[in-house]
Amino acid sequence: MISGNITFSYWHFALNIIIIGILFSNFSVAKQSKIHELKMNVIDQCWRLNPKWRIQRPQLATCSIGYAGKMINNIGEDLVHYKVIDPSDDPINPKPGTLRYGASVIQGKVWITFQRDMHIKLERPLLISSFTTIDGRGVNVDIAKNACLMVFKATNIIIHGIRIHDCKPQTPGVTMGPEGKVISLGHVDGDAIRLVTASKIWIDHNTLYNCQDGLLDVTRGSTDVTISNNWFRNQDKVMLLGHDDGYVRDQNMKVTVVYNHFGPNCNQRMPRIRHGYAHVVNNLYLGWLQYAIGGSMRPSLKSEANLFIAPTRGNKEVTWRKNNNTNGDAWEFHSVKDAFENGASFTVTKGGRVPKPNYNEEQRFKVVDVKYVRSLTRSSGILRCTKTSLCG
Repeated sequence: MISGNITFSYWHFALNIIIIGILFSNFSVAKQSKIHELKMNVIDQCWRLNPKWRIQRPQLATCSIGYAGKMINNIGEDLVHYKVIDPSDDPINPKPGTLRYGASVIQGKVWITFQRDMHIKLERPLLISSFTTIDGRGVNVDIAKNACLMVFKATNIIIHGIRIHDCKPQTPGVTMGPEGKVISLGHVDGDAIRLVTASKIWIDHNTLYNCQDGLLDVTRGSTDVTISNNWFRNQDKVMLLGHDDGYVRDQNMKVTVVYNHFGPNCNQRMPRIRHGYAHVVNNLYLGWLQYAIGGSMRPSLKSEANLFIAPTRGNKEVTWRKNNNTNGDAWEFHSVKDAFENGASFTVTKGGRVPKPNYNEEQRFKVVDVKYVRSLTRSSGILRCTKTSLCG
């Protein structure tokens, strides 16, 4: 009888150890998942934890959020995989193997990667065709020192993992257009990336700096744009949303600006908004000179859970509004759950409703508490991706 009790107690003890082990294991997995959630934003969680991302690159197209929605129109059985092996550029007769040939000549769904590290000096602006992805992960690709990127009357485009800098203005001339035809192109300002009458564009994990005009312009009726995980630095005019005060078609513009790192050494336009709507969320602002966010012509802005760190000296105010007697105080600038350090302040529109982004199911994402913004933006800009490890 005593022996039976001892045997029962032993198995009871062993069963408890097993149960505790399972619970502890599940707790550890849950805890690790929570750690990743806090250190890695929802876009990066979607693909960066996959050890096979190199052979499953199109997975990236399912990871976008915000107004661009999921970029699933860029993938499928008819997707062309194109590798850039030649850094040279001919703007009129591009050679196979060059970036321009893949981005402008080949039509349909094209996923562009790069054979090795490259410094590409474009002779004329690169006009990107619809349904094109430029994917710089795994190598260091610089587009610099002359013309840079333009999306002109095109849709469904991903620009990911490229360093774009020192872009210069371009005089009028001819170049290969976005449909493989040579076109005449007028004067082009020295922007890193310019969108002109473009839609459904995702710009993610790029590093942009030191261009003669701006770093990113969304103009002339462009809409459904997501700008995420980028590092903007060393620039006077950073981001322009809306062509000019007279271009009323930009009233339909919708842009999501999320998980970006602004600074150091940025002056203004992070962004500057005309006419349309911007949801600016979970970004890190590391100082400014004139202002961080500005606008004119009745723009709507929801600034949500951003961290604004004012400069040590100079202007502490985040916002700027262009004086216009015909509009009065018609701007809709609202701050929701933002955090302000070093004396930063945000002048909000008094009264009225806070304009909602009204995302559909494929655009929607959870806004993270502002206390995690430093972690969520720590990997902004191009990522370091080695052959033996995940992108970090």
